[in-house]
Amino acid sequence: MFGNTKAFSGFAVDDIEKARQFYAETLGLEVTEANGMLTLHIAGDRPVLVYPKPNHTPASFTILNFPVEDIEPAVDQLAARGVVFERYEGTPAATDEKGIFRGGGPRIAWFTDPAGNVLSVVESEGPR
Repeated sequence: MFGNTKAFSGFAVDDIEKARQFYAETLGLEVTEANGMLTLHIAGDRPVLVYPKPNHTPASFTILNFPVEDIEPAVDQLAARGVVFERYEGTPAATDEKGIFRGGGPRIAWFTDPAGNVLSVVESEGPR
């Protein structure tokens, strides 16, 4: 039924203007706005819808992963733009002083958008 449908994902935020600034200016994504909602234009021709929700509760899981070839410079560049990386201690997902998980599997670093939704940069040898 949906095999040929160009599905897209979406998530909520509590402040569209703060989200626009973060995704466009901090992360450098192409962002368009229509009908009070944002569209993030990411590689792969699959837009991501960002919609306002006044009683928004941040997602407790990673909603968007950004694959990168080398996580070290990606984390450094984002930190220089004001992104603060999550630090997890004493858990299976423990991170180092930069916020990078190095405990098996791909190296990954988590951060949040202004609405508190969890995002990540993940070192990947796959499609970027």
